[in-house]
Amino acid sequence: MISSLQPVIQRRRIEGRRIEAIREFEKNRKSRVILLIHRQESLSLLGIPLSRYISIEDSEQVLRAIRLTPADTPIDLILHTPGGLVLATEQIARALIRHPSKVTVFVPHYAMSGGTMLALAADEIIMDANAVLGPVDPQLGNMAAASILNVIQRKPIDKIDDQTLIMGDLALKAINQVQTFVRTLLKDDIPEPKIAPEKIEGIIDLLTTGKITHDCPISVEQASQIGLPITVGLPKEIYHLMELYPQPSGGRPSVQYIPMPYRPYPSLPETKRRPMPDNES
Repeated sequence: MISSLQPVIQRRRIEGRRIEAIREFEKNRKSRVILLIHRQESLSLLGIPLSRYISIEDSEQVLRAIRLTPADTPIDLILHTPGGLVLATEQIARALIRHPSKVTVFVPHYAMSGGTMLALAADEIIMDANAVLGPVDPQLGNMAAASILNVIQRKPIDKIDDQTLIMGDLALKAINQVQTFVRTLLKDDIPEPKIAPEKIEGIIDLLTTGKITHDCPISVEQASQIGLPITVGLPKEIYHLMELYPQPSGGRPSVQYIPMPYRPYPSLPETKRRPMPDNES
């Protein structure tokens, strides 16, 4: 009985520590803090790995949090996600740009695909020096929309089957829709403009047209270079919060280290070895 209750007690303790950490961060920032963190979880009993992503349930909860936030209170969104459903992502992004006060997105590790789209809705993106964003080009099934169009442009029309032509029509519509939406996000000027007007089309071209693969990481240097409002350097409280959302453990840990500052130790003398003769292997 004690063994069965231990995980429940531990989970409650972690949830309590999360609430305390969030309240402390809100107090320091005088903002509403919203976390959207997706870890890989395991189904109970079966232990089947289940990758999480931005879902309709996520959008419902985030929209409710934004709705409950006073108009004069800034929003801090902490993102750690591989992306997710376009519908849910666009709903959250629209709610963020409609919020009258400043919206800041924190990216401690990565915010790919839909996560990047949410970052584009922010007035400021604060990232770890090694964190990354990603392209937001639409995907049709397991194929990039831009790649489907590329195939149609390269082959004669009489050599293309009807299904591929239909996919090409959908791909063109998807790209146009995403570009229109990203342009809306980048032109947001509440409470003030965040992107230089001459940079907007270049950002759209890089992120939506399939010039790079959908999983290609965009570093803080590249993001700053194309004109995104990037600030490097996260508050320590963000890293503390991420530690309270641990990856579920199972078996031997894949990464292990001693979590303490290393002290300088005196150098050891080099070991003197007997020189090997030339004819000895």
